Amino acid sequence: MPQASGAAAARTAFASLPAQQGGRQSAAPASSVARQDVGGAELADPGIAVHYPASGAIRLPRVPASAYVIADAKTGQVLAAKDAHGLFPPASTLKMLTAITLIPRLNPNATVLATQQAAETEEYDVGLVAGHRYKVSDLFNALLLISANDAAVALTQATGSLARGMAMINAEAHHLQAYDVVAKQPNGLPAAGQVTSAYDQALIARQALAIPAFMKYDSTLAAEFPITPKRSVPLVNQNKLLTDYRGGIGGKIGWTEAAEATYIGMARRNGTTLIVTVLHCTSLQEVTSGEKLLNWGFAMDGKVRPVGELVSPLPAVTTSHVARHPSARRPSARHPSAQRTAARKTAAGAAVASSALPMAPLAAAGCLAFATGLGGALLVRRRRPARPERESRSGP
Repeated sequence: MPQASGAAAARTAFASLPAQQGGRQSAAPASSVARQDVGGAELADPGIAVHYPASGAIRLPRVPASAYVIADAKTGQVLAAKDAHGLFPPASTLKMLTAITLIPRLNPNATVLATQQAAETEEYDVGLVAGHRYKVSDLFNALLLISANDAAVALTQATGSLARGMAMINAEAHHLQAYDVVAKQPNGLPAAGQVTSAYDQALIARQALAIPAFMKYDSTLAAEFPITPKRSVPLVNQNKLLTDYRGGIGGKIGWTEAAEATYIGMARRNGTTLIVTVLHCTSLQEVTSGEKLLNWGFAMDGKVRPVGELVSPLPAVTTSHVARHPSARRPSARHPSAQRTAARKTAAGAAVASSALPMAPLAAAGCLAFATGLGGALLVRRRRPARPERESRSGP
């Protein structure tokens, strides 16, 4: 399927989208861009999508989940799916998007001052104390090993403010073409309008696999977290796939009352890496369901005709920062090319600057402007209404 053609096309799609009717997007938006179903038309179907071979087929396992995707991380082929683009609350699986957004941007050896807001975040948390400083790498351990909600807030605030961090998180989703995602809380705690899809969770997981630092945090089985200089607490990774499933290499679990159980799992066998994402699953069945789907995927990868593909991220906007020499001539602000260059540098600098701690210049200013300026979860494809959220906890 053709991919979104950038901000200009997206603006056209935004302008031509019809009004929502009863909380549901019209099935026939006027824009050709809006009609595209990211990853393939078959993934727009709310039912199960699979193409069994003529012989030797193994039937998909029945799992108690409303949506799932099984995909080959290397080829991007979606082997099977159920309601791949259906919108559901993410619960704590949203922390994976938070992590892949912030790990490349935050110095792991820097420290973050815990605010009152972070310290008072609802359970499940690691127990941050307002006014104490915490190492970024320790906070990522807490985020990914025990799904600490307070660590998510502290890390997001380390970008300069919670609002700036959330803008970066949503910009990263758009950079990945995860257009179903609307992130309101960095930890997945319930928020009106906060949604994801099984397909977009797979895009996020594929990006996570490409970030070695993420995989190191995510596969750590145990660590210590210093609450104060005199007190530490143990962290034990709650993703049982790592210890109970042959080839398990990472993932993220989540739960709220409305979301029920949510799960992202990643496993590798014989050089093949598979991703499974599960949404709105019966509680305590999410990892088992993921394992069953992974078993099917390893057995049928290369035998089934794919039902879609995981699209590639959009090109990143990069800038080069050159130190000004006293003898260098300043370009005329009146020249159009000089104005464009200055504007790009200013926007890129604003996207990555932080008063809290050093950050790596990775954020794409174009993506950040796209996310914040267009609010764009409705830009590229039609969307089904989200399931409501009621519960105030987000945890494993």
